[in-house]
Amino acid sequence: MNGGVVNLRQFRKRKARAQAEREAADNRVKFGRRKSEKQITESERALDTARLEGHRLRARDDDGADDAGPGND
Repeated sequence: MNGGVVNLRQFRKRKARAQAEREAADNRVKFGRRKSEKQITESERALDTARLEGHRLRARDDDGADDAGPGND
């Protein structure tokens, strides 16, 4: 004998839980960041955008279109 009777339903559930835990661990590594890390990244992005807009040569309208263009000579 192999040691006892195995309940297949319980075996499948145990196997599915183990697989889900492995996937969750992978996702935590891939996507998991602390709130402070997210805030730092967002503030750096905002600062970069502000610097880039500060160096813009042409002014923009409210709709985002440039004032000067090929049709506006």
